Amino acid sequence: MFVQIRKWIVTEGNSDKIVTRFAKKTDGPTLIEKQPGFIGRELLVKKVRRGDEEVVMIVRWESQEAWKNWEKSPEHIAGHKARLKEGKPEQPEFIIAMEHGNYIVIE
Repeated sequence: MFVQIRKWIVTEGNSDKIVTRFAKKTDGPTLIEKQPGFIGRELLVKKVRRGDEEVVMIVRWESQEAWKNWEKSPEHIAGHKARLKEGKPEQPEFIIAMEHGNYIVIE
């Protein structure tokens, strides 16, 4: 199994914007959920009383190849291009930092 982890640090009150963008839809599967080799994903929000907030997304794939196929798929690329055409920046101002890592599951 292959896992991708993304972590966003966002300004106070903005974690819901990340969650909304990546949350599962109620009107059917999303494009990534239809991708061969996709297993599942979770969104986690770190509870804070005040201050910067943290959102983590864990995406599980059957293999690294399945993930690579998604990354270079026309649907994935078109999604990024559409955001730019809509005038949405790749990284909105409320995002302080973003980290990502790719992992091979050993056990």
